[in-house]
Amino acid sequence: MSELVLDNVGWVAATPPRWLKRVGKAAALLMLAWAMLTYLPGPMAAFFIGPIDKVLVDKSARTISLMRDGKAVFAADISLGKNPTGQKQREGDQRTPEGKYKLIWGNDASTHHKALLVSYPNKVQASRAAAKGEAAGGGIMIHGQRQWWRYFTRSPLTNGCVGVSNLAMDVIWSAVDLGTPIEIRP
Repeated sequence: MSELVLDNVGWVAATPPRWLKRVGKAAALLMLAWAMLTYLPGPMAAFFIGPIDKVLVDKSARTISLMRDGKAVFAADISLGKNPTGQKQREGDQRTPEGKYKLIWGNDASTHHKALLVSYPNKVQASRAAAKGEAAGGGIMIHGQRQWWRYFTRSPLTNGCVGVSNLAMDVIWSAVDLGTPIEIRP
């Protein structure tokens, strides 16, 4: 039990009760654990993975792999567009494009837990769509999930992007440099 002391505000406890100290320590430990689980896995994994020279997306296997010297050093499950089979033809077709691109921009404040922009469409794809009087689409990204509770799981569908779990996105974000080539296979 703590003693009460009169100060200029009124009666206050001179020392907090023992149970309050324990609750405070427990809360501090929980916040530290949450921060470690939220911010450290990506950079730690990237440190152990080492440099990446290519990102490989296999649509049929629904996987993304970080490659070094032709070998996968990290892999994760992905979700694709609602109509994943075949090459993306136009904006709104719900397909994930196929081909060789680069990762050209990153957004760590994305509405989805971090996002890396794929350089789709290339000049040929854009002109092909324009010849048909359609927009080729764009804004194709590798991204995490909107909901914080999807840290370990991916959502079932995207609108043509490559969706991964937030944990996988943290690893990809930390391991991949902008300008890294990405190949998306059927």
